[in-house]
Amino acid sequence: MLLELDSIENELTSSYTFTDEDHRLLRSYDGVIEGIAALFGKQCEVILHSLESVDRSVIKIENGFNTGRVEGSPITDLALKMLQDISAQNKQCSKAYFTQTKDGQMMRSMTIAIKNRSERTIGLICININIGASFIDFVQELLPTPEARETELSSENFATTVEELVDRSVEETITDINNRTDIANNAKNKHIVISLHQQGIFDIKDAINMVADKLNISKHTVYLYIRQIKSDEAEL
Repeated sequence: MLLELDSIENELTSSYTFTDEDHRLLRSYDGVIEGIAALFGKQCEVILHSLESVDRSVIKIENGFNTGRVEGSPITDLALKMLQDISAQNKQCSKAYFTQTKDGQMMRSMTIAIKNRSERTIGLICININIGASFIDFVQELLPTPEARETELSSENFATTVEELVDRSVEETITDINNRTDIANNAKNKHIVISLHQQGIFDIKDAINMVADKLNISKHTVYLYIRQIKSDEAEL
């Protein structure tokens, strides 16, 4: 059964005026919307709704061509139904559900509530993946292009502990530096520390001690290298 948007809007906004903090909180999700869409490709529509006014709730949308919506479009009756279900179950997001566009494309969808400091739901993130698109089109959006394979592929350490992360990073950096013939052997430890500093490893608690143990040098030597690095950076 379709919900009456006007009555729902009255229920959502009655005796409540959105604050500047609410508006800032909603806008802080702009990057999340862009990021999800960029990760999953053009078959993934991502919408940011403000519940300040449900008749023009869409304040950010990526890949809106999937449903034909734009910024300023109203919320859907089903999104409001999902909001009711989320509230009734005291959850942050809905279960995955299926919808159908006007042109018959099937979408796998999810709705996530955005709550303010007072735990009031002030917005929604709706994610709709067009599963009616061809499998080839969908997969091609996820695979790297030949250009990306050459320039953008990066290794990433999926460690389960901080110690494992530091250990892997140090091992990989040692290998990289040791394979460089342009660095003298007596300078390699310093270059290893420089590389780890650039990776942000020393932002991790106790990383200096772990790196010192791994390189078989004192932590004071690591501190010295880091001070020299920061001094050089300050002069740039």
